[in-house]
Amino acid sequence: VKAWAAALQRVPAANAVWAGDRILRLAHSDIGVAVAIEGGLFTPIVRSAETKTLSAISAEIKDLSARARARRLKPPEYQGGSSVVSNLGMHGIREFAAIINPPHATVLAVGATRRQPVEKPDGSVAFVGQMTVTLSCDHRVVDGATGAELLNAFKALVEDPVRMLV
Repeated sequence: VKAWAAALQRVPAANAVWAGDRILRLAHSDIGVAVAIEGGLFTPIVRSAETKTLSAISAEIKDLSARARARRLKPPEYQGGSSVVSNLGMHGIREFAAIINPPHATVLAVGATRRQPVEKPDGSVAFVGQMTVTLSCDHRVVDGATGAELLNAFKALVEDPVRMLV
């Protein structure tokens, strides 16, 4: 969530929503987190996620998720936001395509990490952890080129997390 929020700040054209007849660009990265509940899904929103620490985001997601499962969220806690993170990796799912729920313009589907062999510059082989993510975009707001730019920003942040602190 922190990396996704930071990526949206680096690609402001993607930090937007469709507002019926126009694109509305947002200043802050308000990120929904997909929470499965019996009979459906809630996406409580971590507001201004780019400004929060990892520990604050983690605590907030735990609280929002618990209250979502208990169906105790207030509408302002699950309405709005420009993007959602959906994680099925914790269930061992390697890749999937998530469906966009308006008003969100994008949803990032996060899969499980897997150890993969990769060739190093010197020709040797090393094993690294690789994660698959899939981005779904509402093309009225975020086209494929902007989506690719957003994924590249996210990749850079995940591969070098210190960038999120700068």
